[in-house]
Amino acid sequence: MLEARNLTVAYDHRIAVADLSLTLKPGEITAIIGPNGAGKSTLLKSLNGQVRPSSGTIFLDGQPLEKLNRRSISRRIAVVAQEAELRFPVTVLEFVLGGRFAWATNSGWGWETEHDLQIADAVIRETELSELSGRLMNELSGGERQRALMARALATEAPILLLDEPTANLDLSHQATLVALVRNRCDRNEAAALVVTHDINLAAQFADNLLLMKEGRAVYSGTPEQVLQPQILQDVFEVKVLVDAHPVTGGPRVTPVHDSYRHP
Repeated sequence: MLEARNLTVAYDHRIAVADLSLTLKPGEITAIIGPNGAGKSTLLKSLNGQVRPSSGTIFLDGQPLEKLNRRSISRRIAVVAQEAELRFPVTVLEFVLGGRFAWATNSGWGWETEHDLQIADAVIRETELSELSGRLMNELSGGERQRALMARALATEAPILLLDEPTANLDLSHQATLVALVRNRCDRNEAAALVVTHDINLAAQFADNLLLMKEGRAVYSGTPEQVLQPQILQDVFEVKVLVDAHPVTGGPRVTPVHDSYRHP
């Protein structure tokens, strides 16, 4: 569905992403983990066409991304970014409906159809925002706003989801809800998701594949069991870790171990 071949992205003379190849497949979630400044967010921006690569090629459904117009890309790729600039006050419902704009057949106010409204209403319910649909976006808490960003992305019905820290500012309950929504989209609709996260343990539980980045490069990739090895994590994050089995899922669970820790 989405493939990057030998992708390099540079800002002036600084290499943010270096010679990275990646393929997103239907039905799978790939999580990107790594230290701050590893190039994770830059990679997502380049895969969406927001940042132009210095070299390499990105293919969307077999076509070079640079050959496609913005509307075609928006119908296939939905993005949840770390920041979302709002130029004027809009309600949650209006903001979520904005995710349907790529499908509009006309322009101007009142472009949304009954079908668009039904989709917006459904994703607002899924993200537990029904009571807030008439509230202004700038009146929401950080967690509520994050859920609205996710609802807007889901409203596009795009089969590819690029999510940058989608669980930021969310409590445990809403983290579980959001992860379940992404998992269900991939399982039911054969969507593909690429998720940037600093929560390694959360990624270990919901992702099919992990891509571990450092200094712009993909240093390890594979299943959570393959990537989340103590020596690998220590080399990349420069901290000692304990990796054991999650008591419920049996998947890997990572705990940092600092010399300053003291047992009671």
